[in-house]
Amino acid sequence: MKKDIHPEYHEINVAMTDGSMVKMRSTYGAKDDTINLDIDPSSHPAWTGGAQRLVDTGGRVSKFKKKFEGFGF
Repeated sequence: MKKDIHPEYHEINVAMTDGSMVKMRSTYGAKDDTINLDIDPSSHPAWTGGAQRLVDTGGRVSKFKKKFEGFGF
């Protein structure tokens, strides 16, 4: 392998949506930096099997529903 071409691999803190912190190794940022997750395995329906929550940022969901209201959504 060539020297000095690979990013540094170090420990970072990952803040889950429930407020818990997990230590992981990554090439992100610097050592002990923190990543705040919007979606994680404890809240995403793909992992929990629960219903999906819609986050309406800027009225996009209501705009979509209004546009396609005649289709039975």
